[in-house]
Amino acid sequence: MPFSRCILLAATLLSLAVAATGQQAPALHAAAPVDDTFVHQQFGWNCSLIGQTPATGDLDGDSVEDVVIPARCTSPLQDQAENSYLVIDPFSAFYGYGNPAITTQFSTEDPQRRGYSLLIIHGAGPDAWRAAKPKAKFMVVNLPFDYMIVKKLTVKKKTQMAIYVEESGGAGVMSVLFWDGKKYRYQPMGSSLE
Repeated sequence: MPFSRCILLAATLLSLAVAATGQQAPALHAAAPVDDTFVHQQFGWNCSLIGQTPATGDLDGDSVEDVVIPARCTSPLQDQAENSYLVIDPFSAFYGYGNPAITTQFSTEDPQRRGYSLLIIHGAGPDAWRAAKPKAKFMVVNLPFDYMIVKKLTVKKKTQMAIYVEESGGAGVMSVLFWDGKKYRYQPMGSSLE
């Protein structure tokens, strides 16, 4: 190989190496947005975003980030086995009977909020809630909400992240959904958290 070709090849390889080291890998969270495609992959085609921003935080206390996604799901139980999530109804359980096989048949008072659900993904490993196989997935049904946020809550002198919702109906009633170590529990604000 002629000397000039060797220099040209070396210069090309050097410039490629410099360009590659100058670029940083895109952030994990920027790579795959939470959109309807993501929701369909995780919870099936019967769920779609409702326009509220998803929220993240360590909901189950394992130091790995989790996500809560407000969505509308037309048939909550339909894709449960195929997409490995658990349908739960902590709101109805608080008031007496929380079997989703029965309570998903109830009709809401507000037809515009029919099918509103909170989709929760507990993260696993360095990819957290975006992991190919998350730690757990839940679909919370029958929780009447206008909007939700994730912030700290103190339960039995222990601080943890929880999901706060303003309940629908315009009365400004707030409630909280939190992980008790085994399951999600619903609690109206102003009630004693046990």
